[in-house]
Amino acid sequence: AAGLVQMAISRTREYSADAGGAEICGNPIWLASALEKIDNAARRGAPNEDAEANPATAHMFIINPLNGQGRDSLFSTHPATGNRISALRRIAQAMGQAAGRPWG
Repeated sequence: AAGLVQMAISRTREYSADAGGAEICGNPIWLASALEKIDNAARRGAPNEDAEANPATAHMFIINPLNGQGRDSLFSTHPATGNRISALRRIAQAMGQAAGRPWG
């Protein structure tokens, strides 16, 4: 049970960190674009063998380094990247910014 609570806290912290980063940089869409690029690169690459061997370190990564984590679940340390991007777009809309991508 403690592990589930730790993972839930980790997911909450990811959303909080994204919101804080959006506030600091002033443009949440830039962060959303960066997350998309990192996620796309991570999906193209080979599995992260070091992270798979030591899953307790997964919370230290920007994007979940473990295979098979496509959505927010009780057992994931990171929210799904798509959910983080959606949250950043909602922040951008609240700030009155266009929710489109800034550039390719």
